[in-house]
Amino acid sequence: MCELLKNPKIMEKAQEEVRRVLKFQDKGVVDETSLKELKYLKGVIKETLRLHPPLPLLLPRESMKQCKIQDYKVPTRTRIVVNACVIGRDPKRWIEPERFSPERFEGSIVDYNGTHFELIPFGAGRRICPGIGLGLANVELTLATLLYHFDWKLPDGFQPQNLSMDETFGVVARRKQELLVIPSAYRQPRVN
Repeated sequence: MCELLKNPKIMEKAQEEVRRVLKFQDKGVVDETSLKELKYLKGVIKETLRLHPPLPLLLPRESMKQCKIQDYKVPTRTRIVVNACVIGRDPKRWIEPERFSPERFEGSIVDYNGTHFELIPFGAGRRICPGIGLGLANVELTLATLLYHFDWKLPDGFQPQNLSMDETFGVVARRKQELLVIPSAYRQPRVN
């Protein structure tokens, strides 16, 4: 939600998609069938997870035997920690890596299923997060519902460009400053 508030045109586009899909389906409730149609919303979530992975440092791994990774010799029983936050902002992999741009995923096969190593907010391989499906479904349903039912704005005098995206790192990443927003109920226009 923070990135959407910081980028009002992106929020407007995501809201338009959610409201258009639900109006077409003649529903006022977001469900799984609606989620399949929300391509831009999925891009918003991917882009958010690229810039703000839930675990900036993935769980440690240990090498079972000596190996070589690029020019590095990794001895047996070496603990390795993967920095998902840095990978998601790698300028060798992403154009303008610090910019929030859900459009970068339009027509892209890059996904967070662990096979595209430039986007691994949930890890990869046999030890990928087992709750990825449930977690993403909850995020998609919640965000789509919030975007459908409410218009969102920052408090008076607060400009989107001044919204700090600084995070504190612990077991999980979270915002340094609390986010204060003002919701107003969305009233779908009636057609006569």
